[in-house]
Amino acid sequence: MKRKIPSTVALAVFEAAARHENFARAAEELCLSESAVSRQIAALENYLDARLFTRVKKQVVLNDAGRYYADRIGPHLEEIELHTQELMAHRGAGGILELAVIPTFSNRWLLPRLHEFQARHPHITMNFSERPEPFLFRGTNFDAALHFDHPAWTGVVKIELFDEEVVPVISPHHHDLAALHEPADLARVPLLHKATRTDVWRRWFDMVDAANDRPLPGMRFELYSMVIEAARAGLGVALVPRFYVEQELVRGDLVIPFDIALKHAKRYCLVYPEYKRDSPAVQAFRAWVEDSARRFKSGTASDPAAPAKMAPAILLA
Repeated sequence: MKRKIPSTVALAVFEAAARHENFARAAEELCLSESAVSRQIAALENYLDARLFTRVKKQVVLNDAGRYYADRIGPHLEEIELHTQELMAHRGAGGILELAVIPTFSNRWLLPRLHEFQARHPHITMNFSERPEPFLFRGTNFDAALHFDHPAWTGVVKIELFDEEVVPVISPHHHDLAALHEPADLARVPLLHKATRTDVWRRWFDMVDAANDRPLPGMRFELYSMVIEAARAGLGVALVPRFYVEQELVRGDLVIPFDIALKHAKRYCLVYPEYKRDSPAVQAFRAWVEDSARRFKSGTASDPAAPAKMAPAILLA
């Protein structure tokens, strides 16, 4: 079925004319004659069967239809130009990877390691966009996503990377670590909670056989980043995903007093649509991210911020 799309030349001329609301200035910008611009606009209006400009003597002004059309095609023309320039820059080598990510995961795990991927594949340009929920790839420009595993992912190749696990962290500059002899001793330190996971501390204490029927008070925060900053500031001890605090552990801002991990029922995955199976950029990224995840889990990651080998973990439903 033939698409109802006007000439791209006419659309580019219209976009310039609409922006200037002046055929002469549009002609100068596009290196055309004013009559050529007028002919392209007339051809576009005939195709659309709608007037786009109101002509008053020697002046032209966008009418409501023209303004509506200009507002909607302008961003798409810019996007087409951007993708064309990127493709030309890489000479058709498929060196562009559009990646959807969960912000904290990408900031704390992916970006600190990405220099290694860039060193291996300098011809691949990566663009990142935030997508906190699963989505359908059709109708988007995404090549792949680094995300949580979820049943909503359909029609995709799914590569499991690792499970999320939380460990206790505390500031050695604000607390006497020598006073912490066993896991149960953490109950005597102010506990920091993530607001959406208020039962995590109780489950951790149950796991280490330090169950306590009393309420577990403490400050609550909406984001893990806030929990981590509170722990760094000495406000208490926090349970956070291990890889979220790699840099803080390396710098000594935080320590893990008892390396006993509680595993959440969340698994990080690389997902990409079936129709991207043969994409060189996707396959290069898949090979690298799988290798990085293996090294992260085994504690042999080459990144200096990598933690020691993960401790056995208990599943948290």
